[in-house]
Parts: sequence; C-alpha cells; structure tokens
Amino acid sequence: MKNNIRIVCVDFDGTIVEHSYPDIGNPKNDAFEVLSELKEAGCKIILWTCREGETLENAVEFCKQHGLEFDAVNEAIDDFRCSGLKRKPFADYYIDDRNIGGLPDWETIRGILFSPDPDLEIEKLKNLYESD
Repeated sequence: MKNNIRIVCVDFDGTIVEHSYPDIGNPKNDAFEVLSELKEAGCKIILWTCREGETLENAVEFCKQHGLEFDAVNEAIDDFRCSGLKRKPFADYYIDDRNIGGLPDWETIRGILFSPDPDLEIEKLKNLYESD
C-alpha cells in the first residue's frame, strides 16, 4: 500500500451492510475484513452515513461488535491537507454504494487500495464502466 493513503470515508447502509434501514442489514462479504486490514495498515477510517441518533449509535455499535472502531463518525479528521470549513470530511478515498457505476465487491476494493498504484486501478475500473 502506498504510504500516502491515510484516510478512507465509508458509508454504512448498502456498503458495509445490506440495505435494511432503519434496521441493520447483513454484513457485506469481506467488508469488515477489508476495513480492518486498512486500519492495520495505518489508514484512518471515517464512517460517513446519513444515519443519526439511535440508528447511528446502533450502526457504530454493530461495527464494534464486528471488530471495527472508526477514527471519526460523520466528521472530519484533522488533516494538514484540508483546512477551513469541513462539511464533507476530507479523505483519500470514499467507499459508497451510491458511486456512479455502483459499489465494487470488497475483494475488488481490497485489490485497489492495496495495489502499488490505487489511482491507476480506479482508472481501469472507470474504463470498464465507460465501455458498457
């Protein structure tokens, strides 16, 4: 993994778990494993979700029960690369099922973020979507 990958923002519903809001869906295959591997590699993980109040607390607790604690929840991490108003948390990468083109499976996400050049891998993925 490149040393400059430091912050990853990740959505909850439809990304870490299957859609079932306001309930919590089943975990997506490999989601917790990949996110834990990213943390072990030194990445900061931000949970960035529309959930709030009790449904947010339940989601955070669900993730803790699956071995994942976030560095921030719905807020930015102080980072020298981003100053000023922080309505959208700064991250090197955003993982969200609402991406244009959809959410790749977590094995693909692992392959991208742990490759020597994640940006090149993302460009290859974009090219696949554009050719469809």
